[in-house]
This record gives sequence, structure tokens and C-alpha cells, in this order.
Amino acid sequence: MPRAALYAGSFDPVTNGHLDVVRRAVRLVDRLVLAIGIHPGKAPLFPAEERLAMVRETCEPIAREAGCAFGCITFDDLVVAAARREGATLLIRGLRDGTDLDYEMQMAGMNEAMAPEVQTVFLPASPITRPITATLVRQIAGMGGDISAFVPKSVAVRLKSRFAGQAPKKSSE
Repeated sequence: MPRAALYAGSFDPVTNGHLDVVRRAVRLVDRLVLAIGIHPGKAPLFPAEERLAMVRETCEPIAREAGCAFGCITFDDLVVAAARREGATLLIRGLRDGTDLDYEMQMAGMNEAMAPEVQTVFLPASPITRPITATLVRQIAGMGGDISAFVPKSVAVRLKSRFAGQAPKKSSE
């Protein structure tokens, strides 16, 4: 039976940290599904359709090269419900530091209580991607900073376009 995993997140935007997790995950499974969480109370920088496009253009080639089937979905309910719908028995989670571990351990425990057939697999971030977060990338891009070391080139272009015409904020003196 093929092993399927679900990697959920906001992917707003896709970062090199996400790609690092994808590169590791495709070596472990036969099919990887990236699941973009949609939360009505949150206002993402990029709409769901654009996040789906970014995930496909950046992650699908990595999966293809590894011989791993790839899918991309959105979901607005529990991650374990999305995993069940996709036939995934593994949840992939990236860890950057101890803070991530504490949070992710709580989530893994709750997910296991709700869906014992779905196991969480933690993948440590490579040292070069550990400091990268989508939140910091958005903030840097919004202030006119260079984010090229933190995101794929196509994502950097989208970010630059999104913030075009906005003057970087300057501190008052």
C-alpha cells in the first residue's frame, strides 16, 4: 500500500524552509499532499488560489524529481479530517527550534487523540533555513528588504509585485 502524507500550513508565501521540508518528506513517502489552511478569521497576504499556484510551481518539481506523487489542496476544517479525506496516514511537520517542538508536540497529541491512525512525523529544518518564517518574509518584503535568500525566485517576484508602489516605512526622528 502506498504511503501518503499530508503537509499542512498557510504557505503565505512558500519559503525555502517549506521547500526544505518538502525535499525531506518526498524521500519518505509515495505521495505528498500539501494542504493550505483557510481560516476565515485570518487575512492572508495572498489569496488561496495564488498560494496553490505557488505551491504547485515550487514543490511539484521537487516531488517529481524524487518520484513522489504530489497533490495540493485547501482545507478549512481539522487537519486530521483533511488527512483522512486524502488517505494520508502521516502528517509532516517541520521543526525549526524548541518553540516549534513544544507547540507541535501539543498538536501531535491532540491529532493522535482524534485520529490515532494518523501519525505525525517531525522533520528538522536544515541549519540554513531555521530562521526563515513566512511572517518575517512578509515583513521584510513589505519594508522593501531583499528576501531573495528566503524564498524561491518566482515567489520573490510575486512578493515584489504585491508590495510594488508601497514606500518602505521609515522611522520618525
